[in-house]
Amino acid sequence: MILSPDFTSTAGSVLLVASAVAGLAYLLVALTAQVGNRSRVLLLVGWLAHLVALFVDIAGVGLDHPGTRFGFAPALSATLWLVTSVYLVESRFLPLGGAQRVLAGLGVAVVLLAAAFQGVAHPSASPWAPLHWLLGLASYGLFGAAVLHAALLHRAERVMRLKTLGDDNAGMPLLRLERLTFQFLTAGVCVLTLAIALGWSITTQWHWDHKNLLTVLSWIVFCGLLLGRWVFGWRGRLATRWLYLGAVLLLLAYAGSRFVLEVILHRSFPA
Repeated sequence: MILSPDFTSTAGSVLLVASAVAGLAYLLVALTAQVGNRSRVLLLVGWLAHLVALFVDIAGVGLDHPGTRFGFAPALSATLWLVTSVYLVESRFLPLGGAQRVLAGLGVAVVLLAAAFQGVAHPSASPWAPLHWLLGLASYGLFGAAVLHAALLHRAERVMRLKTLGDDNAGMPLLRLERLTFQFLTAGVCVLTLAIALGWSITTQWHWDHKNLLTVLSWIVFCGLLLGRWVFGWRGRLATRWLYLGAVLLLLAYAGSRFVLEVILHRSFPA
């Protein structure tokens, strides 16, 4: 069944408070014009509260039976939290200020979305199922980080071409950004490969549904990009287009298909 928000229980109250704190902190960061210590502290507060909300939701706290709770909204929320984690670390070493307000704005949206659509209860049919879901989430986060770096790389290249002065990304090290983009991409492909292999091994009967088909297609696109990079030296717009295509396919694979099933069709299926 699709779980409706229940904020009367202890777990629901914790989820409500954590989501409210995270959403408010993210909103204040998104409205802050300049990046500074104050905005970083607010972002960190939002990040921590976001983590609490994710744990209460995904861990299935308050469920009647052992298991987990998952769906399109928690998947999007966890992905954004992972990308924000990468930003918080890298922003200490690279001038990534231009991404902070965008991430904060997206944070407000996904936190509220996850609070409204808490997902579907999934009993632990296999002891390996949580690892499969964790690997899937990790791959979402890694590809999200690759997309973030690709977007920053594109912006930095545009700034360099236009020779815009005073932009906070004007001094961005392009080669380092490009290297980080492909490092996150490579890590994402490795983790996604493990997630697909594990999902196939623990599934009693494999079905080529929308989720599985789009996931495999995204894996093919990402592998094709890495092969093109290694053999033909792909970079720039060609590489980013392949990356964006693979990311969209992967996003549609789980979050997109589950949104249709859970919200539009009101049906629940195994994760």
